[in-house]
Amino acid sequence: MRSADEKVLNTFLDKDGRLVAMPARAGKRRVILEHIVCAFEPGVRYPEREVDAVLRAFYETDWVSLRRYLIDAGLMERADGLYWRTGGPVDIG
Repeated sequence: MRSADEKVLNTFLDKDGRLVAMPARAGKRRVILEHIVCAFEPGVRYPEREVDAVLRAFYETDWVSLRRYLIDAGLMERADGLYWRTGGPVDIG
């Protein structure tokens, strides 16, 4: 991970990994979203209730907007009440 990305994560996530505020700048927001989307397994389809539970653990304040940001950023897709990861880093190690 680049040090600039680490700085963004350290600024916007608390010590427990929860989001304290959504970055206004698109580049910083992208770093946060790519971090959060890693909580979802590629290739797995999740019902909305499960997605909401994961996102609430990150950002209780407004998990609905967080879900929308992930979709708008092309990191998740939605159809027929199911969500799945479509982007972000993947650990292949």
